[in-house]
Amino acid sequence: SKYAGHAKEIVSHLEKCDLVISVGGDGTFNEVVTGNMQRKERLLVANIPIGTTNDVGTMFGYGKSFENNLKLLMEGSKRNIDICTVNGRPFVYVAGLGKFINIAYDTPRYLKKKYGYFAYLYEGIKDFFKPIKSYKVNYEVNGIKKTGYFSFILISNANRIAGLNMFYKDVKLDDNKFEVLLCNFSTRRAIIRTLRLLIDNDPNKISGLEFYKTSNVKFEFEHHPKKAWCIDGEKLDRAAKVYEFSTVNDFEIMMPNKNGE
Repeated sequence: SKYAGHAKEIVSHLEKCDLVISVGGDGTFNEVVTGNMQRKERLLVANIPIGTTNDVGTMFGYGKSFENNLKLLMEGSKRNIDICTVNGRPFVYVAGLGKFINIAYDTPRYLKKKYGYFAYLYEGIKDFFKPIKSYKVNYEVNGIKKTGYFSFILISNANRIAGLNMFYKDVKLDDNKFEVLLCNFSTRRAIIRTLRLLIDNDPNKISGLEFYKTSNVKFEFEHHPKKAWCIDGEKLDRAAKVYEFSTVNDFEIMMPNKNGE
């Protein structure tokens, strides 16, 4: 691809073929999936990771060797997985808003290429010392309406996020549900405590967190968020006060027979 959004354009206009392979990072695969969703007749797609973090590729069962990954793919099988959407815009594995979330799209590309994952860590340390912003949100999940103040919102269909394996337990890629994590921490000490507890504990049992499994959630912000949502590591360019998340559960991809689910 030659520019942002190019992979989406290529796939959306391709003639029918047997298999489309995305070779790149999580953001590239997001474009391929988005382009495929725009087609009347979808194509079979696959992802071989060569990006910086490669959460999706690792979750699908790939390693670091390109040749071995290609072999795993060709010996793999077709599978229907859930694709999440935000206001109709597809994403493969994660969408987020709030503290630390903007690091994925704010980290300069030249730093990613030069330092890889350490570039994210560097930007994360800088962001840690910045003020924490909380958003007043009216939200509806599983038919229940609530109101709260949150500094961190995460919507995901993944067991690996930001390079962390087993972020949640018992994640299924094809159960027509995604995971919702809402966090109201307001101090740096609370951030450190929450991250430490998340490593070994159920999110439902950690004070300051709300955790849900659902197929639809709706957020209405009191004011437009100053920072953009991040979807699959890229910036969501559609600003709004209302964001609705749902799933599409008949998206077919090719992946290794053994994956990280």
